Amino acid sequence: MAETTKDIGTGTAVRAEDLHRTYGRGTAAVHALRGVSVALAPGTFTAVMGPSGSGKTTLLHCLAGMDRPTRGSVRWGGTEVSRLPERRLAELRRSRVGFVFQAFNLMPAMTVAQNVELPGRLAGRRPDRSRVADALARVGLTGRERHRPGQLSGGQQQRVAIARALVSRPQVFFADEPTGALDRATGHEILALLRGGVDEEGQTCVMVTHDPVAAGYADRVLLLADGLVVDELDRPSAAQVGERLSRLGERL
Repeated sequence: MAETTKDIGTGTAVRAEDLHRTYGRGTAAVHALRGVSVALAPGTFTAVMGPSGSGKTTLLHCLAGMDRPTRGSVRWGGTEVSRLPERRLAELRRSRVGFVFQAFNLMPAMTVAQNVELPGRLAGRRPDRSRVADALARVGLTGRERHRPGQLSGGQQQRVAIARALVSRPQVFFADEPTGALDRATGHEILALLRGGVDEEGQTCVMVTHDPVAAGYADRVLLLADGLVVDELDRPSAAQVGERLSRLGERL
């Protein structure tokens, strides 16, 4: 089976089949995912939504190779990643995908540039200064390379986190509530960055969000409840997302 980076950008970028994820055992077991199957095309933006405890973050982590399913499979292009040895999975994760956390997860003692370089250093690679500069330029932080996270606003720190995920030029970009800790205006800027990566760079973006306005940037919205995909919307408006979430809440 070929494991070249280009595989992830042809056909289906990410595919999950019959994903189950159970935490604990016996009567204390929590079934976070109960048979989820999704296919994500290259160059598309998918939002994952649902009530608290619906399984949306677990799904994102399984798709990104950060958590392993109890049963089922995850493929990035032509490579099944759900059963790879941890070391090989970590190598592929660093080269193929980017992940942005809501909490930023920046190193406070490091400069902006050093934070962006960190994934490459952990992989044993010399920093590519031109790539770092390009990633920072894409998120509008040129000139901030020597600042430390504490000298930046929350929106700027999130931009550093996005630049760190972009520096390896991933073909799939995962984001967990990327605007949850930001004000509305800054949140729109971050969402526009993610949308631009899809439209201009052909990236595949998968975002967990609770915000119908954020979901309105997506091409497709998956609604989860009780560990299952229970609804799907194509190119919805924020109003349509909000209405469907309200209906979902009434059903639960």
